[in-house]
Amino acid sequence: MTAITDTASYMKDVGSRAKQCARTLAAADTKTKNAALAAIKAVLLDKKAAILSENAKDVAKGEQNGLDSALLDRLALTDARFDGMVASLNDVIALQDPIGEMSEMTYRPSGICLGKMRVPLGVVGMIYESRPNVTLEAASLAIKSGNAIILRGGSEAFHSNQAIAACIHEGLLAVGLPMDGVQVLATTDRAAVDSLITMTDCVDVVIPRGGRGLIERIAANAKVPVIKHLDGNCHTFIDKAADNEMAISVAVNAKTSRYGTCNTMETLLVHQDKAELIADVLRAMVAADDKMQFRVCTQTQSALANAADLANHISVASEEDWWTEYLAPILAVKVVADIDAAISHINHYGSHHTDVIITNDYADSRKFIREVDSSSVMVNASSRFADGFEYGLGAEIGISTDKIHARGPVGLHGLTSQKWVVFGGGEVR
Repeated sequence: MTAITDTASYMKDVGSRAKQCARTLAAADTKTKNAALAAIKAVLLDKKAAILSENAKDVAKGEQNGLDSALLDRLALTDARFDGMVASLNDVIALQDPIGEMSEMTYRPSGICLGKMRVPLGVVGMIYESRPNVTLEAASLAIKSGNAIILRGGSEAFHSNQAIAACIHEGLLAVGLPMDGVQVLATTDRAAVDSLITMTDCVDVVIPRGGRGLIERIAANAKVPVIKHLDGNCHTFIDKAADNEMAISVAVNAKTSRYGTCNTMETLLVHQDKAELIADVLRAMVAADDKMQFRVCTQTQSALANAADLANHISVASEEDWWTEYLAPILAVKVVADIDAAISHINHYGSHHTDVIITNDYADSRKFIREVDSSSVMVNASSRFADGFEYGLGAEIGISTDKIHARGPVGLHGLTSQKWVVFGGGEVR
């Protein structure tokens, strides 16, 4: 690969090519776009060994550079993760193509008929860290929604991303679509990001996906519109009317199934009438992972006074713990007086990502989903379901905690907009 010596010129060229390709992709029919995705899948399967080998280089370098366990977990492509990544292409192929959809058609007294038609955004810029599967997921959604996309993955996944990008290019070319419709930046220079987020003449929207520091910097400096979420400080609230077995099962899954994801529970809230259940919940988590540590409020500490087996796993929470996305086997635990206190805590400390209530009280469940101000609010289900694949979106390009353009997992529709269309029969005003 040729070394890039002039990042500004390189990015200008990338943006220009993406804008030109966006017109071609916007005009592509569903059959062609699906054929491209199928061709990409075939190439990926053929090149699996080579991709995993490149990923192994990234993981080894990450270990040498002291990447923490959460980032290493996100970076690693196991056989199962690779197969799941490739299988996601089938889901995107199966999705209904939103481009060209007409809605809200109505006749006006003047005789004109008007409505809205769904169209691509144009050129999407995406900046992300660690996970190489994001390269394929983002590219597949962009292709299906008729958008060009510029991808800037983290330096820690450089070899993996370039290997996946080569497969995407081969698949696009196989069906006659321009390979520059998906561009994975061939530089880790931070100046490339600074260019990407200010290229208002070429880029229509930027989606950052990564740590809070990255996203805060992008949001502060971008001139292009940004779809973002800063972190995933997700909560599970065990209500007074919760089924005990369900509460334990859901809470354990929400925390221990995987630590390095933004939909992992970071704070457990428990109604004071259920305080006796806390020891059982925490024991179940320790049974799932003996590395679990709990930062608890004073009421929780009192409720655990006789749980000597948990003593080595417990410390007193600080104010900072209620704000923290740990991405680690650490959980904050707090007893609250009632559902109003739980909702108040979530809306104050939470990141508006995903929050859960465990309850058999219909009124409480309705109150919770109405008043909790998050992009996903769940009743009696693990927060780990907050995911594009699980929501039937095929994949996701990210999760948005913004309140406009898109909110929650961003799939095909999140990469589109609508324009007004008018049909007349010669009417004049």
